[in-house]
Amino acid sequence: MGCVHGKCCISFPKSSSGDDKEELDVFRGKNTYILANSSLEVVDVPSQNYRLEYSMLTHRGYYPETPEKDNQDSYCIRTKIQGNPDAHFFGVFDGHGQFGSQCSNFVKDRLVEILSNDATLFDDPVKAYKAAFLSTNDELHSSDIDDSMSGTTAITALVIGDGLYVANVGDSRAVIAIKDGNRVLAKDLSYDQTPFRKDECERVKLFGARVLSVDQVEGLKDPGIQSWGDEETQGGDPPRLWVQNGMYPGTAFTRSIGDSTAEKIGVVADPEVLTVQLTPSHPFFVVASDGVFEFLSSQNVVDMVTKHADPRDACVSIARESYKLWLEHENRTDDITIIIVHVKDLT
Repeated sequence: MGCVHGKCCISFPKSSSGDDKEELDVFRGKNTYILANSSLEVVDVPSQNYRLEYSMLTHRGYYPETPEKDNQDSYCIRTKIQGNPDAHFFGVFDGHGQFGSQCSNFVKDRLVEILSNDATLFDDPVKAYKAAFLSTNDELHSSDIDDSMSGTTAITALVIGDGLYVANVGDSRAVIAIKDGNRVLAKDLSYDQTPFRKDECERVKLFGARVLSVDQVEGLKDPGIQSWGDEETQGGDPPRLWVQNGMYPGTAFTRSIGDSTAEKIGVVADPEVLTVQLTPSHPFFVVASDGVFEFLSSQNVVDMVTKHADPRDACVSIARESYKLWLEHENRTDDITIIIVHVKDLT
């Protein structure tokens, strides 16, 4: 969402040391602003006698050609779903297209509401999760928002007791930390749904999508040679989805909410859901938009969180490093949104 006064606004969480000057200096002068929780939040999970400590940060990208561009990321944290003290929801939504911010804000409100009104949620969380994504997609199509060429990805985590359910559409990511002796390892809880994935690439082709990079669709490279490499090393010209006889929509993901035009060539809102049983070996998990992971690996992010006892400090550190790396590689940055959730005293 944009600044209500149309100026650069900064509201930043205090670090645990009380000194936030260093963090603010990183973003100053780029016509950006930060919106973040000003305090560390805590919620209990009484059935398992542990608690969740969490913080979040969302940072508008730096776009020199459109300096007043909205932050199209949004987030939702909802505790005690359906009044259940053991059920808590965390979600990050990365909008795209002309009406991306409207799409992400619509979805972050409606998805959790639909979950909150599903009587089957605690009997079959996976089924309820999938149904909520599909219903939210239908409602966005029927809303006043033009989602023909706009939409949002969604990475969400639902805690029910000691169960963690992660549902994803798109290329944002959830990561959990695992203690292994003296090491803390990263384990992905979602898998980017892009044409780099052979299964997703073949699925959208069955719906009639052409999968080509921008250089290929513009005739600068041979469209018959699909040598995109992998997502980590490919660079700035990823494979995208196009209709058969046109140069649109050009989406670099294969699942999302909205994007009604891309839906006709296989982009779907059906999430992949991964389930984990939380144990004392899981100190924290992270839910973040792809602006974080463009130049940081999951292990990089886990290492940075591990260095900070306070998740507010970890959010700042990750945002600062992501922002810096974007500007080292590009002339802009993406929007950056992070939720860090510490799992405390689980036995």
